[in-house]
Amino acid sequence: MNPTLSELEARAARKKAAFGGDAHIVCDNLVRIYKTEGVEVVALQGLDLVIDEGELVAIVGASGSGKSTLLNVLSGLDVPTAGVARVAGMDLLSMTPRDRLRYRRSVVGFLWQQTARNLLPYLTARENVELPMRLAGAASRKGRAMELLELLGVDSCANRKATEMSGGEQQRVAIAVALANSPQLVLADEPTGELDSETSELVFQALRTANRELRVTVVVVTHDPLVSEQVDRTVGIRDGRTSSETLRREDAEGRIIAEEYAVLDRVGRLQLPRDFMNALRMERRVRLELESDHIGVWPTREESSDEQ
Repeated sequence: MNPTLSELEARAARKKAAFGGDAHIVCDNLVRIYKTEGVEVVALQGLDLVIDEGELVAIVGASGSGKSTLLNVLSGLDVPTAGVARVAGMDLLSMTPRDRLRYRRSVVGFLWQQTARNLLPYLTARENVELPMRLAGAASRKGRAMELLELLGVDSCANRKATEMSGGEQQRVAIAVALANSPQLVLADEPTGELDSETSELVFQALRTANRELRVTVVVVTHDPLVSEQVDRTVGIRDGRTSSETLRREDAEGRIIAEEYAVLDRVGRLQLPRDFMNALRMERRVRLELESDHIGVWPTREESSDEQ
């Protein structure tokens, strides 16, 4: 029996009321555990993340923080252990292998740090861009490939192979490959990690062009401060959880204002910045006090007395 219109509306309302609502990317208490040499490693420890459609977001964190694991989960290369991971309304936990393959081919595009992993060396730039479309059975491949290469400023490389291009040209062609099947989401893992600052700017400009001209959501994992400073939002990950967000906006005089916030998760946890904790020698316990417009956080008396 088909649901009535009112039932469908009620379902939509419940979905929107859930954590993240109808956001493009929703991670709710996301957990990923894997085994290495017989030892269980908890890479993601209840991570929460919401990204709206069309956003350009950078994800930063120290080595081992979980940011690459998160990228692998969102790309469909890795299967979450528990929690919720949803992209464009699709549940990444319940996908069949066939659904996951279709997802990787048509919904998400991926850009690796190593240029050698992005392009097949025996194909030209145009042929590399055409290949994902060929696998998906798309028509008008040559026209689409040239449009993307021109959009990203590397149409002059159309008939060159990877060895005949600079590192920056290779990465911009790789972005065109990631965009070939008109994905809703592009994920980039340290896309400028092997490039100098000037070339990095050109590559990031290409990502920004894809985001603005094609309205594709872009998530970049990076250590490069130049990249993280050019996005509207930077999400910090620490110990497998989102710990901070930096929001950037333009003031009335055209200056960029950046404000950093601690992230409060759904059960009320937040991660205090380590330099704050070290400065006040906060360790096992802190004292909280509710004021009319804020919450005070102080080291315990025992820790305060240890300083003296």
